[in-house]
Amino acid sequence: MEAIINFIHQTGFYMLTIGDSWKTILMVAIACVLLYLAIVKKFEPLLLLPIAFGMLLTNLIGAEVYHEELFAGGHVHWNLFGGAANEAGKVITPGLIDILYLGVKLGVYPCLIFIGVGAMTDFGPLIANPKSLLLGAAAQLGIFVTFLGVRELFPLILGSQALQELLGGTMLEKLAASVGIIGGADGPTAIFVTSKLAPNFLGPIAVAAYSYMALVPVIQPPIMKALTTKKERQIVMTALRPVSKTEKILFPIVVTIFVAWLVPSAAPLVGSLMLGNLLTESGVCDRLAKTVQNELMNIVTIFLGLSVGATATAETFLSPLTLCILAMGIVAFGMGTAGGVLLAKFMNLFLKNKINPLIGSAGVSAVPMAARVSQKVGQDENPKNFLLMHAMGPNVAGVIGSAIAAGVMLALFG
Repeated sequence: MEAIINFIHQTGFYMLTIGDSWKTILMVAIACVLLYLAIVKKFEPLLLLPIAFGMLLTNLIGAEVYHEELFAGGHVHWNLFGGAANEAGKVITPGLIDILYLGVKLGVYPCLIFIGVGAMTDFGPLIANPKSLLLGAAAQLGIFVTFLGVRELFPLILGSQALQELLGGTMLEKLAASVGIIGGADGPTAIFVTSKLAPNFLGPIAVAAYSYMALVPVIQPPIMKALTTKKERQIVMTALRPVSKTEKILFPIVVTIFVAWLVPSAAPLVGSLMLGNLLTESGVCDRLAKTVQNELMNIVTIFLGLSVGATATAETFLSPLTLCILAMGIVAFGMGTAGGVLLAKFMNLFLKNKINPLIGSAGVSAVPMAARVSQKVGQDENPKNFLLMHAMGPNVAGVIGSAIAAGVMLALFG
């Protein structure tokens, strides 16, 4: 009977009767909603499904698949990985997700993913239409507006003293920079910046960045339609000029040199992106190009999604500061979308060949989701309009732009 009672006390069902179990149940419900969006609604399931399942696993009380103590204070406690006891005298046995999460904390996964993204990216539309670089830059507006918003609004909303306690020693400017990067709609970049500036908040920021990336088809269209007229959405753009192989090979080399000298702190991300692109465009590394596009990209996506989702524990996620971060994240995303659209409208005042403002929304670096959204909204207004290739220009420019913006933030506050 004693053994039976001991078994019952170790079940998750019994543990739910102790303490604030409603938080755990709420997080499980949120994870199930995200799984529904990934499987039924197909909102970027390659990202959302691993994140949602990681969130589900970490909130199954008693499972202990992820140990926050190993990463307390935003730092990796290597002594605990080595078998040392924590402050409570408990020896923690690191699990698989704890090991996988090291790739996030050490900034390994973002660079590996950027190699894969680069290998799958065609910079031809950007080279053929350099003006689209401006649209990609304008879409980074959300990053800097959100930075200012977090710095000014968080003390007002949460109170200065309470905010300092929630920050746990992290400078508000560093947190603001990390939250602002969500506006670039680039999960790896958000992780890369946050791991260096505000590691305490890596979990909620990463979950917010990837969740909003997955929800691009939901978030962007209302903003695009609100800022454009029906006539503007029906603009048909002229075909892009052909881009030579030499141009495509020189582009990643020139961009790497220029960006690394301009913003050295952005070199790891931009260099990885351009390396992947050069592997494909050079035509002499087919095996490597196929590997980074498929096997490497898929493996790292699984590891990253699962480990990032596992950081969304009830204690971390259901706090006032985390909820404010999530709210500002969607503001950042909306401002980035608006920035690209509004610049396209402004440019049309001076251009003979008009730009369809819808492609400006693709300036956020969610490749190729944002470009597909531009194409869909454009075709809803004019079925004969094909904006995908035009939208890919600002889209890939946004990848470069968000990496440069990240480098600027690291240079200022790193």
